[in-house]
Amino acid sequence: MSALCESKTRDETGGQDASDTEESASLTKSEVLPEASKDMESKGSKGTQSRKHKLSPDRERASKIAKQDVDADVSSASTSVPSDLTTSGSNERKSDTSDVKTVTDNTVLVADHYNALEEKGLSQRNKSRIVYMRNFNNWIKSMLINEYIVKVKQGKSYGASLRVLDMCCGKGGDLLKWKKANISHLICADIAQVSLEQCQQRYNDMVNGKASNRGYAPIYTAEFITADCTKVRLREKFKDPSMQLDFVNCQFAFHYSFESLPQAECMLRNASESLRPGGYFIGTIPDAYDLVSRWQKCDGNKFGNDVFSIEFLCEDKTEAPLFGAKYNFHLDGVVDCPEFLVYLPTLRKLALKHGLEMVMFERFDAFYERYKNEGRSLLGNMQALETYPPYHETPLLGDPERDYQHAVQYMQNLPANHRKIGTLSQSEWEVTSLYAVFAFQKMKTIWNSEGKPEYVKS
Repeated sequence: MSALCESKTRDETGGQDASDTEESASLTKSEVLPEASKDMESKGSKGTQSRKHKLSPDRERASKIAKQDVDADVSSASTSVPSDLTTSGSNERKSDTSDVKTVTDNTVLVADHYNALEEKGLSQRNKSRIVYMRNFNNWIKSMLINEYIVKVKQGKSYGASLRVLDMCCGKGGDLLKWKKANISHLICADIAQVSLEQCQQRYNDMVNGKASNRGYAPIYTAEFITADCTKVRLREKFKDPSMQLDFVNCQFAFHYSFESLPQAECMLRNASESLRPGGYFIGTIPDAYDLVSRWQKCDGNKFGNDVFSIEFLCEDKTEAPLFGAKYNFHLDGVVDCPEFLVYLPTLRKLALKHGLEMVMFERFDAFYERYKNEGRSLLGNMQALETYPPYHETPLLGDPERDYQHAVQYMQNLPANHRKIGTLSQSEWEVTSLYAVFAFQKMKTIWNSEGKPEYVKS
């Protein structure tokens, strides 16, 4: 693939710059990703419908983050969740008052953090130390959304309505993606009222801009809900509670729901109950196995680099709880609040209880490898990789001596006419390689003799 399109064109937020046309080298995964991160990779199966998460030998010990084998009969969609799924590693329940206070405090912290984030223009964002990583993550989201929007449309006639719920939508960073997907209706929900107001303003600006472009199809309609998606039944707040959705999206936020079992259940119910059979629920989350593996290898409970840090607040590195496994995550200028581990077998089992079958779970590096050729133009347009060596003595964003050794080694084997490559700095890769994409498909609901729902594949 062309690792970086050297021309600096308009990105998704509307900025534009002059273009360059120098040739860039074609990179494979091992060449684009820093070598030091290889021991953190997870190898997924190659099936097109279900890419199941497998542990490398290096990370087997991290799988002991829970005593219970909650994945024992994950293939049974009607199996109820074990009663011993508690928020304590010792399986001893805390008092209800203490649980409620802790949950409330963390919820307020998250809402206050995102409400306080300053809305920055494109020029300010481009000055960020992690701008290429953020653009790379945005590329991941774009390719993921497109993959499953295409699947949803395959079962619909041309021009049929397509309704989307975007849980934890933030400031509306994906609004343009929904426009490009040609959806008909969008429901945006977020706990942070200020962020949601900014999202609504962005949408209004899009509508006003669209009105001046005669000959174009009308932009999708939208509604905006200020609510905690981990505690509030969103369907009751829809303008039309009977509405069936085709698609549910939750980017870089689902892990907040694993603070407690009730919150995780609420989040999954919100994703599932209005989703039509065959529809998809997609998102991005930190990979708990990788997080725990790095935690177990570090001295103490904190690890990171110059752009991020993670500090675990659990007492036992070998038996973190299934819910409430808390860590504080700091990312340069973007995130600074508590998050929670999402144990994959538990997620799969809870999702099945709500009629959602996992059809894909893939680390960012594997997803990139799968889509790098198809998405090469978008990688360039979104400026998702940093040019190395930089143009016209432009300073590198990372440490020149430490963050680009993988690029130096790769370029030693290139023909003389390949003068530029695209990459992420070592520090950025150590952050983004923590994440994975997921996709669930809604199963068909049937009702048993006791009047309870059971689920079968659509």
